Amino acid sequence: MKDNLENKFKELQGQFDIEEPSIGHFDRFEVRLANNEAKPTKEIKWNPTSWKWLSVAASILLLIGFWLGSSSTENGMELADVSPKMEETQSFFVSTIQKEIENINLQRNDGNKQIIDDAFNQLTELEKKYNELTLELVDSNEDQRIIYAMINNFQQRIIVLQTLLEQLQEINNIQNELSEA
Repeated sequence: MKDNLENKFKELQGQFDIEEPSIGHFDRFEVRLANNEAKPTKEIKWNPTSWKWLSVAASILLLIGFWLGSSSTENGMELADVSPKMEETQSFFVSTIQKEIENINLQRNDGNKQIIDDAFNQLTELEKKYNELTLELVDSNEDQRIIYAMINNFQQRIIVLQTLLEQLQEINNIQNELSEA
């Protein structure tokens, strides 16, 4: 082991970055650091009528609506009705989707409203397809292909939400870079 490490150092000799920063680097760094410290930070006050709190409340109501809508499918059969393992699977997916929606709603603003609404429309379509699958599951006598399609539907919803979160993060990064410039 020691020989391998010594051999590696001999191979990499002369390739290490040992250069000093240019003259004035530390001074420029200190000036930038002082400028960042001098900026006042905004104090966030809780306002019970704030639209942010209303959007969180609306998202919770939306989640409850999704849950009630998915659990009250007319004569449909949920994954949870198939087996205890499928009940755990469904519970995992539903809780993950709820957490992602809550994270998204906390980031909602006028600048990203349209992209969030579009993603939620995709979720509504996936929910409709899921409800159709619950009806097919009853007719097919618990066909494995339909169970896999139902699981895939949950996965697609999570992918939509994760993609949306990534896009929101990119938007925030771009806005931060523009505000720093």
